[in-house]
Amino acid sequence: MTTPAYAPPVDRQLDVDGPVHVADYGGPDGAPLLVAVHGLGGSHLNWAAVAPYLCDRYRMVAVDLLGHGRTPTAGRTADVAGHVDLLDGTLAQLSDGPVILVGNSLGGLVSALCAAGSPERVAGLVLIDPALPTGRIGMVHPRVVSNFVLCAVPGVGERYLAARRTRTTPEQTVRRVLGVTCVDPGRVPADVVGAHIELTASRDRALGDAAYLASARSLSRTLARPGPTVDRLAGLDVPVLHLHGDRDVLVPLAAARRMAEGRTAWRLEVARDIGHAPMLEAPQWTALRITGWLDGEGAAARDAARPAGRTSPVS
Repeated sequence: MTTPAYAPPVDRQLDVDGPVHVADYGGPDGAPLLVAVHGLGGSHLNWAAVAPYLCDRYRMVAVDLLGHGRTPTAGRTADVAGHVDLLDGTLAQLSDGPVILVGNSLGGLVSALCAAGSPERVAGLVLIDPALPTGRIGMVHPRVVSNFVLCAVPGVGERYLAARRTRTTPEQTVRRVLGVTCVDPGRVPADVVGAHIELTASRDRALGDAAYLASARSLSRTLARPGPTVDRLAGLDVPVLHLHGDRDVLVPLAAARRMAEGRTAWRLEVARDIGHAPMLEAPQWTALRITGWLDGEGAAARDAARPAGRTSPVS
């Protein structure tokens, strides 16, 4: 598989109780529809490295969650429930049939909850280092503990993020995030890094930090009290491909193995020497696993996600 050139997506605007930005990476007419959902603090550009490998066979659209990327909160709440409602409403406008959801980290949790709550909208799931709660707590990385404390104490997170904004440039911000999510940030294509920097520079960083903090606090509460969410996901009845970096410090591989326990329709693939964002750090590996799964165990989901005879997405 040759390395395809990066092509900026086409920006679209939807209305789900307020503006929603989606990025259309393109693909053949009538191809199965993949809808990608980024993680905490991310955006539609988190899929810019892997999309060119997929769009020769699939149509790919990436959603910006509330307060992330180019989607404002606009009076909506940037918590897990708010993100799920946003995604559910977005799917209703993208296609009148089911799609394949592709979610990373927080976006994996949001995608799984959307599939559990609206099974008619989701034919299959590709979860990439998803932040899913499990019934058993394992080893927790110190970075995760510090983030939990940062989120939990009123006022502390706000002051910390405000101070960080004053001393970091957009480029430093992007490279810091890549340093956390990737084992080797140098593996991320330079043009994709540049697009992230440009987007960060164009945003109101104070509003972005507020949405980040609301999302992080909601995610921390969900993971700290997993019972209700585990119960909601117990009835998840779609085929799942789970891709996970073995050097992910945010969602460790041991947690990924617990997620897959007892699920016959759940396939776990491990990316060696890769961190929390394989779609950025190892886009070719990620694309090969997705296409291989959709040609095999996920073929029924692939065929169900074809829009033939149905409404065209974001046209």
